[in-house]
Amino acid sequence: MVSGNGGFEPWAVLLAGGIGSRFWPASTPNRPKQFLPLASSQPLIRDTLERARAVASPSNVLIVAGRHLEALIGEYLPDFARANLLIEPQARGTAAALAWAAQEIISRSSNPERAVMIAMPSDHVIHPPNSFAATIKTAVEAAGRTGRLLTIGVPPSRPETGYGYIQVVKPASAPQPQPTEVFEVTRFVEKPDLATAQDYVADGEHFWNSGIFVWRPHVLLDELTAHTPEIASEMNRLESGDTTGFFAAIPPNLTIDYGLLERSSNVAVVEAQFEWDDVGAWGALLRVRDTDPDGNLVVGDVEAYECRDSVLWADDGPIVGWGLDKMIIARASGITFVAPLEHAADLKRLLDRLPDRLKLGDR
Repeated sequence: MVSGNGGFEPWAVLLAGGIGSRFWPASTPNRPKQFLPLASSQPLIRDTLERARAVASPSNVLIVAGRHLEALIGEYLPDFARANLLIEPQARGTAAALAWAAQEIISRSSNPERAVMIAMPSDHVIHPPNSFAATIKTAVEAAGRTGRLLTIGVPPSRPETGYGYIQVVKPASAPQPQPTEVFEVTRFVEKPDLATAQDYVADGEHFWNSGIFVWRPHVLLDELTAHTPEIASEMNRLESGDTTGFFAAIPPNLTIDYGLLERSSNVAVVEAQFEWDDVGAWGALLRVRDTDPDGNLVVGDVEAYECRDSVLWADDGPIVGWGLDKMIIARASGITFVAPLEHAADLKRLLDRLPDRLKLGDR
């Protein structure tokens, strides 16, 4: 764990939900993408847990997940303490999940006023680990001192149309002194078109929204009470320990971004000092994994001949590719999937047309 957090006590919260659609057929609802070895030889959730343990004590790491993933987490993370696994009574989006985690931290911490919560998705690719830890250390100290809701913003390295952006003011102008690494948020921006994304890369005022958040848990709950009526009216259930009732009363799919961050004036950005990718589609693997001399990513029992810039992924049987160019062939879950890589970014449209027996695979 990184030392020297300004006397604050870091707690890491891993969000391990998801429906497993982006890397179908390798990922399914029964094995979402965080359980796949997309960035290395081990699953993303293991990579994320190792990053979390580098910034918080192992006893201060929580995982929030759905009931259907409980056994899978036990299988993939056998060294993770069962008492720190928070199983959601119902799927209700990140706002409810993070509110629950914040209340748990307050209950478990020996000094909750000094606790700082680091929320991170479990399915991202981040390099190098020491730069991630240094960024988080900066954010923990800033959140602890200023009481801001901090999100980690990644300087865009390309005009990406699949990410959300945050526009900031440089340098930050805030009602109270704060570190120079913290920038005031102007607005959150949904996924832009290509021309707009190109402008964002050039202007130096926009960051990718990484979905990694740092705040004091009691500040999060206070802000939800003030700005999120969908949750505020049910906060007493959470405080009394009625987790089931709390989740049942929250609207489905209420995200922390929409439910709070886009409504509060207490949000700021800490600039990431690390490389980040949310690996949102098969084609992203060509950015985050080593490829062969012809630009192909080959995983599993694969033979590739005269192929270029393609992904060949074999989970449960051999595949042979010949003359492929910018294609994906994935053999997993008893299914063989073949498509141009550009189509794989819109995989949900295909899955909406498929019968359930194919969506779920044989896992």
